Amino acid sequence: MNRAQIFEFFRRLAEENPSPTTELEYADPYTLLVAVVLSAQATDASVNIATRPLFERVKTPEQMVALGEERLRDAIKTIGLFNTKAKNVIALSEDLIRDHGGQVPRTREQLETLPGVGRKTANVVLNTAFGEETFAVDTHIFRVCNRTGLAPGKDVLQVELKLEKAVPQPFRLNAHHWLILHGRYICKARLPECWRCPVIDLCRYKPKTLPPEERTKAKSSVARTASQGRSATRTGKGQKPRRPSANRSRARPTHLP
Repeated sequence: MNRAQIFEFFRRLAEENPSPTTELEYADPYTLLVAVVLSAQATDASVNIATRPLFERVKTPEQMVALGEERLRDAIKTIGLFNTKAKNVIALSEDLIRDHGGQVPRTREQLETLPGVGRKTANVVLNTAFGEETFAVDTHIFRVCNRTGLAPGKDVLQVELKLEKAVPQPFRLNAHHWLILHGRYICKARLPECWRCPVIDLCRYKPKTLPPEERTKAKSSVARTASQGRSATRTGKGQKPRRPSANRSRARPTHLP
């Protein structure tokens, strides 16, 4: 995409959703950090189910350490990889208390020193909690950027760096939210819903997915064509279609002459 197309791409997404944000539920930078760490290889919905009761009693690193790894593990056992995640959350909470006065640091470098925190998690926290113009590239954004031609890349870092250069103002702050939501609900992995995509004419993905009713008609047409093809193949191989006997309806004599 060229600059004008990229601007129009985000303008339309912004028009559809003027105030996008994360679907993770949190109260402050610390609970956001915990929620993002827990969301690795899990859905936001599953994380919210586990963290709602957890965050009612645990709101600070000190309270998390007091809760302990075993009870935290029980609280998040419905989330994938809960053993490792519980260990990381307790460890990062201890690091926050020891090295940062119990506060979540505001730089990517410091965030990435915390257990269980990688570049994507750091970018989410910087953007959502502190209003930094960062681009947290997850599987949804990676797919959307490559499929549409917005910022194609071989890995998530390459896509992130291309987004850094390509996304114009005033869209930089919310760009990664728009892209995540677009990938989650419209530009889906298995069957993108192109028929209701607001940027369909800017997207390089081909072939476009037809609406459900048109896909049904297309499948019926293909099935009829295949059936006719099989019939023609049988005839071509010398298997003549059966015809009713010309004398089948003639009455049989009831006695000898």
